[in-house]
Amino acid sequence: MSEVCRKIAVVQGAPSALVQELFRSLTAHWRSTANLAGVLAEDHGLPDRACSAGYLRSLRDDAMYPIFQDLGAGSTTCHLAGSDALAAAAAVRRDIAQGCDLVVLSKFGKLEAAGGGLREAFVAAVEADVPLLTSVSTPFKEAWESFATSLFVTVPAEFEQIDAWWQTMQAAGQPPFDRLAEFKPPTG
Repeated sequence: MSEVCRKIAVVQGAPSALVQELFRSLTAHWRSTANLAGVLAEDHGLPDRACSAGYLRSLRDDAMYPIFQDLGAGSTTCHLAGSDALAAAAAVRRDIAQGCDLVVLSKFGKLEAAGGGLREAFVAAVEADVPLLTSVSTPFKEAWESFATSLFVTVPAEFEQIDAWWQTMQAAGQPPFDRLAEFKPPTG
């Protein structure tokens, strides 16, 4: 399958905060011409915390899902709250089932690599044959590659490049995956 027809675009090459801001700009740009589903990450905004994980905000209805446990100022550890990430994934799955043109998921990271977080939303997007835009945390690149095999194309963290991928998806009529059998949904 040629890279331009791959329906999953993974943005890499920039810090997570910059990628999330880029995703916000892109989704604002696409909102008038595409039915979007998914969630974007937002910082918690609390000072003196070791972890910036904050919330997942729904692109469909602006619902907020907290994904952090506040351990207080000065804490040196980062604790993610997986239960609300699972709730966000369930909401995204419902949004996909109701129909959408594009799914945007903030990232495939620690929770997803362990089989939780937004992983079920990733599965739902692939099974629904809907284009998906995401990012992958560097430490979890191997888990992502095992999860999505060769169904994705890596795109630089540049507005124009990501928009060109989306325009290609629209122009191609969103062709179905030729290699869906390579996709490995979570087990158990």
